[in-house]
Amino acid sequence: MTFVAGALLAAGGICFLARLVLGPSLADRVVALEGLVVAAVGGILVFSLVEGTEWYLDVALASSLIGFVGTVAAARYVETRGG
Repeated sequence: MTFVAGALLAAGGICFLARLVLGPSLADRVVALEGLVVAAVGGILVFSLVEGTEWYLDVALASSLIGFVGTVAAARYVETRGG
């Protein structure tokens, strides 16, 4: 089950990366970056489950908080820029 979860997260991450590169607007790129962060955090959590340790949970929490702050900052930038 963890292999399937990792494979699906990797496939989603590749799709988000493609949208990040090819996205026609800045808002599309911001959403793709947030999705990529979510996929990465999910990957960290699956890796933590495979390893059987709780050490990576702090990394996942910090990564998700940094991703959230980055998304809020980018959304404010898009809002003020008008695009």
